[in-house]
Amino acid sequence: MQTPTRISGLVLAAGVALALAGTAAAQEARPQKEKCYGVAKAGQNDCAAGPGTSCAGTSTRDYQGDAWKLVDAGTCEKIRTPKGAGSLEPVQR
Repeated sequence: MQTPTRISGLVLAAGVALALAGTAAAQEARPQKEKCYGVAKAGQNDCAAGPGTSCAGTSTRDYQGDAWKLVDAGTCEKIRTPKGAGSLEPVQR
């Protein structure tokens, strides 16, 4: 016969295992992201918009080639702007 303490420990271990499995599944379901250069409107970049800027929201012009936004992986180069397509690397604009 098992003691109540041992049963409680087993229940706790099972609960932790289920919680960890749920976390892993949620991370797999979330789309991966990638940096997409040249698609952000002025002041709407996610970070590091080149010289003279420090981080998010600091791009100074629309579709600035060294400013990026995080987008779903595989979609960057499909994004079209008046200045051209998005790029996985900084572009001259």
